[in-house]
Amino acid sequence: MSSDTDTDEAHAIGAHATNPRATEAQAAPARATEAHATAARTGEAITTSALHAAATGADTFPGVLREALNRRGLSLERVSERLRVRGITISQATLSSWQRGRSQPERARSLQAVDVLEEILELPAGALRSLLGPRRPRGRTTPPDAEGAALQILGEDSVVEKALGARFRHFNQETSSLMVHDIVRVGESGTLSGISTTNVLRAKRAGADRAIFVLSFDDEAAEPVDIKVTCGRLAEATYLKGLKSLVLEIHFGRELAKLDTTVVSYAVEVSPSETPATHYERWSRTNLHEYLQQVFFHPGALPADCHRYVRDKVGEPPRGRRRIPLSEAHDVHVLTSRCKPGVHGVAWEYGTGTAGTGGP
Repeated sequence: MSSDTDTDEAHAIGAHATNPRATEAQAAPARATEAHATAARTGEAITTSALHAAATGADTFPGVLREALNRRGLSLERVSERLRVRGITISQATLSSWQRGRSQPERARSLQAVDVLEEILELPAGALRSLLGPRRPRGRTTPPDAEGAALQILGEDSVVEKALGARFRHFNQETSSLMVHDIVRVGESGTLSGISTTNVLRAKRAGADRAIFVLSFDDEAAEPVDIKVTCGRLAEATYLKGLKSLVLEIHFGRELAKLDTTVVSYAVEVSPSETPATHYERWSRTNLHEYLQQVFFHPGALPADCHRYVRDKVGEPPRGRRRIPLSEAHDVHVLTSRCKPGVHGVAWEYGTGTAGTGGP
């Protein structure tokens, strides 16, 4: 399966529906950091330094906490256990929320935990507590930020979050997608041969000039071999082999005014894999005005059945399953207006025969 994350959404195609969190859990952290660059057009390696160079928020409570945890090499589970031994019960979920900046310690017990954390993490007294801001207002909350909206659909520790690293916190927060058109091509062997996407983006604020896209693959043998950007300029293309994910950064060529729109189009050819693809998914954290999915099949690998479905979030069971017909052009499509946040997919089956025979 391949997953593509752009300004507000991602799309996926693969041999079997996988949970990105489970996929990442199987990849060792060391592998996740071993990246090799795949360049578009020229075939030359593009630098990966910009991918990992992002604001770490080192002068904020979440940033200092994350940095201290990484320096000490302590997991949230171990920190929670050390706090418990000292008579303070703080869950891993709460610690995770603190280091992500989604919440902050405010109650007496939490503030006490912060003081003990400074000892556990070998920080100077007051190093963490001095960075806490004012109490957050209770009651009605504001809409989730870019990170929060993505986490609602992807869950924590997803492949997308691992692939983007620090940039996940500010994931394309300057733009939103209005319309998206995905085209997936399945080769004669029934495996993924390519993906192309056209995305109409709107600037949320003045100065927006780029967007990030992430494609993830289920099959390790399926890797990007060629990338072409027809609208926009490819600034970076990095394939993270340990995560089976491709990160693209595409510049618009100009700074957008607030509410201005631009079009980004790109295509990725994929090396032959070993396992036939059986589904395609795109996740979206915001409403799309319109979303069009198309899957083209090779005449020698026609599916016996195709259907559409929706998931509320990655890893949850599909719902709204409906059969869709195969056209004379050997493609299926789903057009969704006012596409709501969630995971939108197309799946197909080859029957009792093998892919590439044209039927069961």
